[in-house]
Amino acid sequence: MTVQRAPGSEDGQEGDARALPVIAVRELTKVYILGGKTRVPALQGVSLEVYPGEFVAIMGPSGSGKSTFMNLVGCLDRPTQGEYWLAGNLVSRLSTDKLASVRNRLVGFVFQGFNLLGRATALRNVALPMVYAGLSRRERERRARIVLQLVGLGDRVHHKPAELSGGQQQRVAIARALINGPALLLADEPTGNLDSHTSVEIMGVLQALNEQGLTIVLVTHDPNIAQYARRRVTFLDGRVVRDEPVLNPRSALEEWNALMNPPAIEGEGAAKEVNS
Repeated sequence: MTVQRAPGSEDGQEGDARALPVIAVRELTKVYILGGKTRVPALQGVSLEVYPGEFVAIMGPSGSGKSTFMNLVGCLDRPTQGEYWLAGNLVSRLSTDKLASVRNRLVGFVFQGFNLLGRATALRNVALPMVYAGLSRRERERRARIVLQLVGLGDRVHHKPAELSGGQQQRVAIARALINGPALLLADEPTGNLDSHTSVEIMGVLQALNEQGLTIVLVTHDPNIAQYARRRVTFLDGRVVRDEPVLNPRSALEEWNALMNPPAIEGEGAAKEVNS
């Protein structure tokens, strides 16, 4: 595969940690053709960059283009026009087979619906993406155990999805997304099927991974979930209309600790003394 220089990597900037974006798109456009002649623009001239270690929330109403953008940066589709560099690789012009190869190596996906195999254990679900890598079963399971331990499920490796809570199933899905060591984690509404407490738990996992250096792009319609990110990009009518840092991001760890250790009710101690 021929690798071309990504924007930001020229003019002697190779030594700069921020010189090479994980995502760099230039005038990215996607037009769908309906009925053979009706043109429906889903994305219109989008240009932006995402650098290593960023945690970016993509927001926008239904039909804004955010899902189309995720499909393009996840190498699930190709643009009609424009260029896309992923970790320094110009991927917008690759064939379907080469695009799939890049996707498997460089992108991890987390979806709202978990997408786990119901009859397989957590260990087998996580190890599945490595089947085509030519690794032995023992090596696949060794690596799967490591990432399951990383997301706090070291004691659930032999449980099937039906034996796990919603939050635990999403943790398995996150572990599966990490198994090939991706340059980018794409999370599409990862808390959409979860209650508020479990959503905090999952966002805590994502924030912890981001603090370890993983680049994360989160697609969400929920402004509260977007507050866990460090940067917010808003789409409308296929265009980026706002790109801004998140001021005072929420800390899932602090919120989880508060949920697990609620403050004592005022006067509770005195009441216990009277009753005793």
